[in-house]
Amino acid sequence: MSAHKEKARKRRHVRVRKKVTGTPERPRLNVFRSVKHIYAQLIDDYSGTTLTAASSIDKELKEKIQTGGNIEAAKTVGQLVAKRAVDKGVKKIVFDRGGYLYNGRIKALADAAREAGLEF
Repeated sequence: MSAHKEKARKRRHVRVRKKVTGTPERPRLNVFRSVKHIYAQLIDDYSGTTLTAASSIDKELKEKIQTGGNIEAAKTVGQLVAKRAVDKGVKKIVFDRGGYLYNGRIKALADAAREAGLEF
């Protein structure tokens, strides 16, 4: 990603973060994507802790996905983070797309998380 695109993404992320805050009852699902991988974590902003996380480099997913930078990997990560969240008793979240446009891998991760039991 070029430096200009990364700066623009960070500006969008700051703008979104002014409005989106995770609480203990409704944590924030943050998404970061790189060219090769995608990462998702549930964050409680009041205590500053990460409740659970999943990424395309998790040991559980290594044998399931061949590359971490595609839509299939994003769906798998979305399902895994949702499963881990439901196991911890979290069903309702707020979605933080990280300044990325809501299409492609970001949309696939969000849809998979919804299907696995999370409510946005």
